[in-house]
Amino acid sequence: MVMSSSVSVPRLVVAAPSSGSGKTTVATGLMAAFAARGLAVSPHKVGPDYIDPGYHALASGRVGRNLDAYLCGPELVAPLFLHGAQGCDIAVVEGVMGMFDGAAGEGELASTAHVAKLLRAPVVLVVDASSQSRSVAALVHGFASWDPEVRVGGVILNKVASDRHEALLREALESAGVPVFGVLRRVAQVDTPSRHLGLVPVAERRGDAVDSVAAMAAQVEQGCDLEALAALARGAGALPCAAWDAAEVLGAAPPDPHRPEGPRPQTPDGLVVAVAGGSAFTFSYAEHAELLLAAGADVVTFDPLRDEQLPEGTSGLVIGGGFPEVYAAELSANEPLRKAVSALAETGAPVAAECAGLLYLCRELDGQPMCGVLDASARMEEKLTLGYRDAVAVSDSSLAVAGTRMRGHEFHRTVVEPGAGDAAAWGVRVPRRRLEGFVQRGVHASYLHTHWASQPGVARRFVERCRTS
Repeated sequence: MVMSSSVSVPRLVVAAPSSGSGKTTVATGLMAAFAARGLAVSPHKVGPDYIDPGYHALASGRVGRNLDAYLCGPELVAPLFLHGAQGCDIAVVEGVMGMFDGAAGEGELASTAHVAKLLRAPVVLVVDASSQSRSVAALVHGFASWDPEVRVGGVILNKVASDRHEALLREALESAGVPVFGVLRRVAQVDTPSRHLGLVPVAERRGDAVDSVAAMAAQVEQGCDLEALAALARGAGALPCAAWDAAEVLGAAPPDPHRPEGPRPQTPDGLVVAVAGGSAFTFSYAEHAELLLAAGADVVTFDPLRDEQLPEGTSGLVIGGGFPEVYAAELSANEPLRKAVSALAETGAPVAAECAGLLYLCRELDGQPMCGVLDASARMEEKLTLGYRDAVAVSDSSLAVAGTRMRGHEFHRTVVEPGAGDAAAWGVRVPRRRLEGFVQRGVHASYLHTHWASQPGVARRFVERCRTS
């Protein structure tokens, strides 16, 4: 069902002057606090980050969704937001980095401010006040006035040291005419553990994560004016678009030039696309599964750490991102599944692997045997590879026709040698021109994380290849 453009979803964006200011604590705490009051909360994250949405889902009880104006294009931000927010009473959108920080060299593109404007949503600025008092007014004034199209509705002060400190901050902001919606003190149990790529995902620490989210909710409930924040969210008007719908956009996607003309064949009962999950493979966008379902597949999740066989009737395999380097020994020990993955790939069945999936398909990872689908070796390294990428498909594959352009994101501390097969997956322009990834038989494996909503035809092509392989 497509939401009418006349429907207004109460919403607010949680932003900050810089990373580390407390956005995740405030946004996640707000989601949990509103949900505890009986509201249906729609959780969203600006940018490509997969980890924060896991905490958002835990806080709200709904799937955490990303809003990325670079990966999907600005025109899809509001429709994807409305899709995720259907049936909800309020939506909370966590920003990324500093409020005006976007894709490198692209101005405001994909910044929190850009997404706030696309959503016509008020912004709550979370300020780390730990090393300032009256100067906070100048900081907030600068952010509130920098772009007149961004409406900063007020602030939440984080890491406030004492009642005296709070009084000084409030006095300064009162003179600046900026409302204070909350004051949070430093609370140790709200801290969440991090490692080489950020926070440890919920799937790896569910019990502790539940406690962390509960602590965030309690801190926000105690320190923030939830009624005033809800009123601010209700002030957001209707968006001039309809909700994104997987079936609708899939039907409108450009036809695959390699498929003969004529009516689309019906999907046979039981066409299964297996999707890797569990603690080692936690990175995925909800819209991918929705597009696969709309294309006619049954989507079945399995855990490569525990399941010794692929789901019954598997016709295609999707292995997304995650942390196989953390679980290399356990993944290697599950030899029956590694052999099953290799056997499936050998038949020519479609296999789509991104980043962690690429590592899993290699011959080895840090000396531990993996699936051996690709004649390549992977290892951890200190250097962080991070950033948006413009890419073009250089080989026909189970995902895309050569020449298909997509935007992706890289985020890893590993290296695969060689970096590309005889038939590469992508030609990448940023940060340098290079070939990247592997296409062989039905396998498409690459470091690039992509968002299929930007090119829904890849899901249709993948399912059709499952049907005919």
